[in-house]
Amino acid sequence: MTRLSVEMLAADAPEPITSAGHAQLGIAVLAGIAVIVLLITKFKLHAFLSLTIGSLALGAFAGAPLDKVITSFSAGLGSTVAGVGVLIALGAILGKLLADSGGADQVVDTILAKAGGRSMPWAMVLIASVIGLPLFFEVGIVLLIPVVLMVAKRGNYSLMRIGIPALAGLSVMHGLVPPHPGPLVAIDAVKADLGVTLALGVLVAIPTVVIAGPLFSRYAARWADVPVPERMLPPRASEDLERRPGFGATVITLLLPVVLMLAKALVDIVIDDPENSVQRVFDVIGSPLIAMLAAVLVGIFTLGRPAGFTKGRLTEVVEKSLAPIAGILLIVGAGGGFKQTLIDCGVGQMILEISEDWSIPALLLAWLIAVAIRLATGSATVATVSAAGLVAPLAADMSTTHAALLVLAIGAGSLFFSHVNDAGFWLVKEYFGLDVGQTVKTWSVMETIISVVAGGVVLLLSLVI
Repeated sequence: MTRLSVEMLAADAPEPITSAGHAQLGIAVLAGIAVIVLLITKFKLHAFLSLTIGSLALGAFAGAPLDKVITSFSAGLGSTVAGVGVLIALGAILGKLLADSGGADQVVDTILAKAGGRSMPWAMVLIASVIGLPLFFEVGIVLLIPVVLMVAKRGNYSLMRIGIPALAGLSVMHGLVPPHPGPLVAIDAVKADLGVTLALGVLVAIPTVVIAGPLFSRYAARWADVPVPERMLPPRASEDLERRPGFGATVITLLLPVVLMLAKALVDIVIDDPENSVQRVFDVIGSPLIAMLAAVLVGIFTLGRPAGFTKGRLTEVVEKSLAPIAGILLIVGAGGGFKQTLIDCGVGQMILEISEDWSIPALLLAWLIAVAIRLATGSATVATVSAAGLVAPLAADMSTTHAALLVLAIGAGSLFFSHVNDAGFWLVKEYFGLDVGQTVKTWSVMETIISVVAGGVVLLLSLVI
């Protein structure tokens, strides 16, 4: 298990903007997080404003000059948005193209036509995992819920037997696999390799989604035997289209950025020569920006054109895809500002020294911190960006694979036990017609299983790679 080397890091660590001791810094961290939690949960303040105020509170409690706190927060916000903002925007465009063109419906219908009986929960996991690659969790739910409800009703299946696998597929993708915002922010914070993180994320996701999806759904169906809510059966996007993209073209478009980024990671491992022309080519085409941009451009022709979209309609799709992510970008950026404030106040160095004294494995510490923030704030994204800022120094002397595993440990912890302070909790409750107790016994337990299983797989992988 990789651990910290404080001595190695000390020479390169930035000069903290405060000289507070461990006790004061610890109180400052708790106070800053408490301010964020209180503003989000009690006063229902937007997470962007809560993180901004929490960052200022952290600096004040740490005794740092306010002007330097503002500079740290602004620098962190700017670097985070610069690092992941364009990728989030491109992911949103690809997701909107997928939904509006009927490409998502085509994938769903094709897979469902091949599945039946006991294989249906496994089909739902496959659908949700493929569709969930470029989509935000909330968008994925809105897209897949009509399918889940129709399959359950037409096939006379238990709603939870079909719904839990779909939710598990979406949630695992959201927490562990880039280009989702949480993993991207964590990758940026700990300076991990995106291709390696993507590859290991998929590896961790497979056993996790199997256990939390089809296997757990057997128990969830017994604990919450509810009928399909008729009022939640809206029309699908493709019902208004005369034609839609083919299955093969849609899947190829979805997987294109994944293939390009994994190819770059593989070439880097095999060749490992920055001057090699082949590696330099793959460094370009496999970079996240180019990979996602390529998928969007290909999607215009493989998704938009087959659906009959005019140039004006394509422009409209792009415009509509960007508006909803403004809040996400601000939250992610403010999370980056909070992270930088933590580091510049000297909290990162404090975490290093404490973890050395306690002999806590870095990956376990990252998971526990993300769990605590997730339980307190209810937001997986806030948990990820905050935990990444706290444990970023842990990656200083890590190998490439262990830095990637640190990202995945944070992502796993950020999914732990969704409850009443999480918007996703209420979204699932209303869509599936559950009461609060049933939602806890199904959705909340499923999220906990995902977090624990993924965290366990990450720890096991750290022992062998």
